Amino acid sequence: MTLSMYQASAPVFIRALGNLTHVLKKGEAHAKAKNVTDEALLQTRLIIDMLPLIKQVQIACDMATRGMARLAGVEPQSFEDNETTLAQAYDRIARATDYIKSFTPEQIDGSETRAIHLKMRSGELNFEGQAYLLHFLIPNVFFHCTTAYNILREAGTEIGKADFVGQA
Repeated sequence: MTLSMYQASAPVFIRALGNLTHVLKKGEAHAKAKNVTDEALLQTRLIIDMLPLIKQVQIACDMATRGMARLAGVEPQSFEDNETTLAQAYDRIARATDYIKSFTPEQIDGSETRAIHLKMRSGELNFEGQAYLLHFLIPNVFFHCTTAYNILREAGTEIGKADFVGQA
């Protein structure tokens, strides 16, 4: 049996974002126990030149939603980067998840050779759909989910691998 483009994208992103919510909730509980505000937690970074926790959440959501839209050949939905509370971060993840769920297998399957063009600060990137999904999109979603996890772990949240992969 073959793995379709839809099966390799939508369920993977939905699970990753669900697990991101899970580790954020654990981070929230830890922060509240330590009298740390949402804003302070969301602005936490691993190191000065890395983006803070809230940007990691925003980018993970954007990569998944924009990626699904590009694979479907439609204009990506835009999300404003204006979250300042954990409740707003959870809402963004929920809206991103709902958006991903709005795509059907018929919209995504067959996108293996679809031309994907990205304009980045460093220049333009060009992919075919399958390479875009496997070599750019999935690694980027997991990079930002992992970085969010690492920020929460560094802040003292008691989370582990089972939390990250959704087995806790």
